[in-house]
Amino acid sequence: MNKTLLLFIVDFLFLNLIALTRWERAEPARPRQPPVNELSANSVSKEQDLVEAMRQSLTDEQLARQTVEQKLTSADSTLSARERSLGQLQSESLKLTAQLVDTQKAQADLNIRYQAETQEASLTRSQLSQLQRELEDKKAEAERQKQALATLERQDADARKQIEGLTVAVAVGEHEKQELAARTGELQKQLQSERTERIDVEKSASQLAQGVDQLAQHSGELTKEIRDNRPINANILFNEFLANRVQTAFTATRKGLFGSATKDGESKTVFTTDGKQVYALVDVEDTPFSFQDVGVDWKRIAVRFNRPPDYSSSGSQIEFLEADPRVVVVPVDAQQVAALGVKVYPLAADPFKFSDAVLVSDGGKGYGELGFKLDASHRGYVRVDNRLFKRVFGDFAPSRGDLVFSKAGELLGIMVNSDFCVLLRDFTPMTTIPAGEEQASPRTSAMLDSLSARVRQMPIELQ
Repeated sequence: MNKTLLLFIVDFLFLNLIALTRWERAEPARPRQPPVNELSANSVSKEQDLVEAMRQSLTDEQLARQTVEQKLTSADSTLSARERSLGQLQSESLKLTAQLVDTQKAQADLNIRYQAETQEASLTRSQLSQLQRELEDKKAEAERQKQALATLERQDADARKQIEGLTVAVAVGEHEKQELAARTGELQKQLQSERTERIDVEKSASQLAQGVDQLAQHSGELTKEIRDNRPINANILFNEFLANRVQTAFTATRKGLFGSATKDGESKTVFTTDGKQVYALVDVEDTPFSFQDVGVDWKRIAVRFNRPPDYSSSGSQIEFLEADPRVVVVPVDAQQVAALGVKVYPLAADPFKFSDAVLVSDGGKGYGELGFKLDASHRGYVRVDNRLFKRVFGDFAPSRGDLVFSKAGELLGIMVNSDFCVLLRDFTPMTTIPAGEEQASPRTSAMLDSLSARVRQMPIELQ
């Protein structure tokens, strides 16, 4: 609150307090004097003194009231003046308020203008910095161009010196050119002569190259022929057999009196091929089947190929060959061959190239070299000469199921007894039994009886 206004209000309240106060009521009551005895000698003087005192008091009170009224009148005039001053002050306050609002608006406008000017100044400084950087770049570029110009001037001076030197060199070169022209004529004559000689040499070289190619071709054929006609050592063949043999296991199941009956067979053999299909080659006696007993109806037959340490796979079917029913083969697919990583032996293209063969007994228990010869009475078989064993490794004699290899490393066939070996030319099957499934018709007993009858019809020396 304004101090002047506060002072006016305080004075106004003070004057109102003075004007409205009843001083006659506010005057304290005087103590009543006890009655004076009339007999007292000075009773008249006391009353007079009292009256005089009262008169004096009344006079004083009137004077005081007049003084108060004067003061009140003065206060009223002062209050009116101050009220007028207050009105003026209020009007001035409103004007100041309006001016303050205008001033605040002006200040806001000034702030906006200040921010705009500040932003513009910032942009101006940024542009100035950019211009300064561009100016510095221009100065640097000018300096570089100045240096490049100085370099070009130096190069120009050097070039002029070189031109002067080249002018001299051209003159010298013209002289040398004339001399070279004369020498060129001579060289062209020599070149023509050498070209003629080179043509003759190329003809001779072409004829020589043709002769070398023919010689190399004949040499390759000769090398192959020498390799094919050179017998392989029996030790090498047997070692190769041991490295590539595969354990082939058979399991056959049939119904018995007290449940299922099972019969197993096993052979350590190798894979062979006719160029179309790969087979595992075994003798029928290494399987659960036998031509010596009455045929049996086997309900389920399984074939497994095993090779240490942990490879195992199954065969799909068992085939009895047309060449001799005692020879059994199991087809092998390419994935099984690749997984086993063994050599596949081809059939002998020329079985009679060598007069000797290598016989491996009982899956690798022994081996030896022996001679064999054709028997006109038994086509498709060869007779081995047991008396002419040249080298025998192991305590054994040739027997049924032994494998016979040519000295070229090819498969000749398999022994059907101790004297005869069936020559394998192909793998045409006579009868096929599926593996891995329950057998339906025809029954295996009928198949085996038919195969057994075929063997019994052979000449006695082949049985």
